[in-house]
Amino acid sequence: MFKKTAIAAALSATALVGVSQAQAADYAIDIDGQHAFVQFKISHLGFSYLLGSFEKFDGSFQYDPENLEDAGAQLEVQVDSLNSNHAERDKHILSDDFLDAGEYPTATFESTGFEPTGEGEGVLTGELTLHGETNQVEMPVTLLGEGEDPWGNYRAGFEGSTTLELADYGIDMSAFPEAMHELELYVTFEGIRQ
Repeated sequence: MFKKTAIAAALSATALVGVSQAQAADYAIDIDGQHAFVQFKISHLGFSYLLGSFEKFDGSFQYDPENLEDAGAQLEVQVDSLNSNHAERDKHILSDDFLDAGEYPTATFESTGFEPTGEGEGVLTGELTLHGETNQVEMPVTLLGEGEDPWGNYRAGFEGSTTLELADYGIDMSAFPEAMHELELYVTFEGIRQ
């Protein structure tokens, strides 16, 4: 997941930059092939965990192993696509008691920076907007692999996770045990180089 960059179009501008400043390649997240997931995990009263996912989303990322400073990602999630495998519970989570999907139908992530921390690893920084509130988050990410697929496309895949304090997004969990006040967000995706 990585910061969106513009590709220089003017030849005069290209002449001013070195090869080391080439732009990262653009990748479209493979939504149609179902090789991408946005999932969450939250405590249930401190006794167990509730797991779920958002089924509808779209996005892209920029990645070049030789030019990691331009790595980035963008993601838009349809909040009402939440699925925790229990229809009545999903309806409650999507109500104005929690996510209020009618008022805030989308959640978005727009990266603002990437810092490599090791071979195939780094920390992605960006702005996450959820429930009408925007906060900066840091997400450690790992490159899962890259290369040509059997159909001649070039692919790269990543995973990352971060912990969100729900109060930071205006979601009032004060009536619930402290264990339920935060949520783990996990994202994994495969992209096709454009």
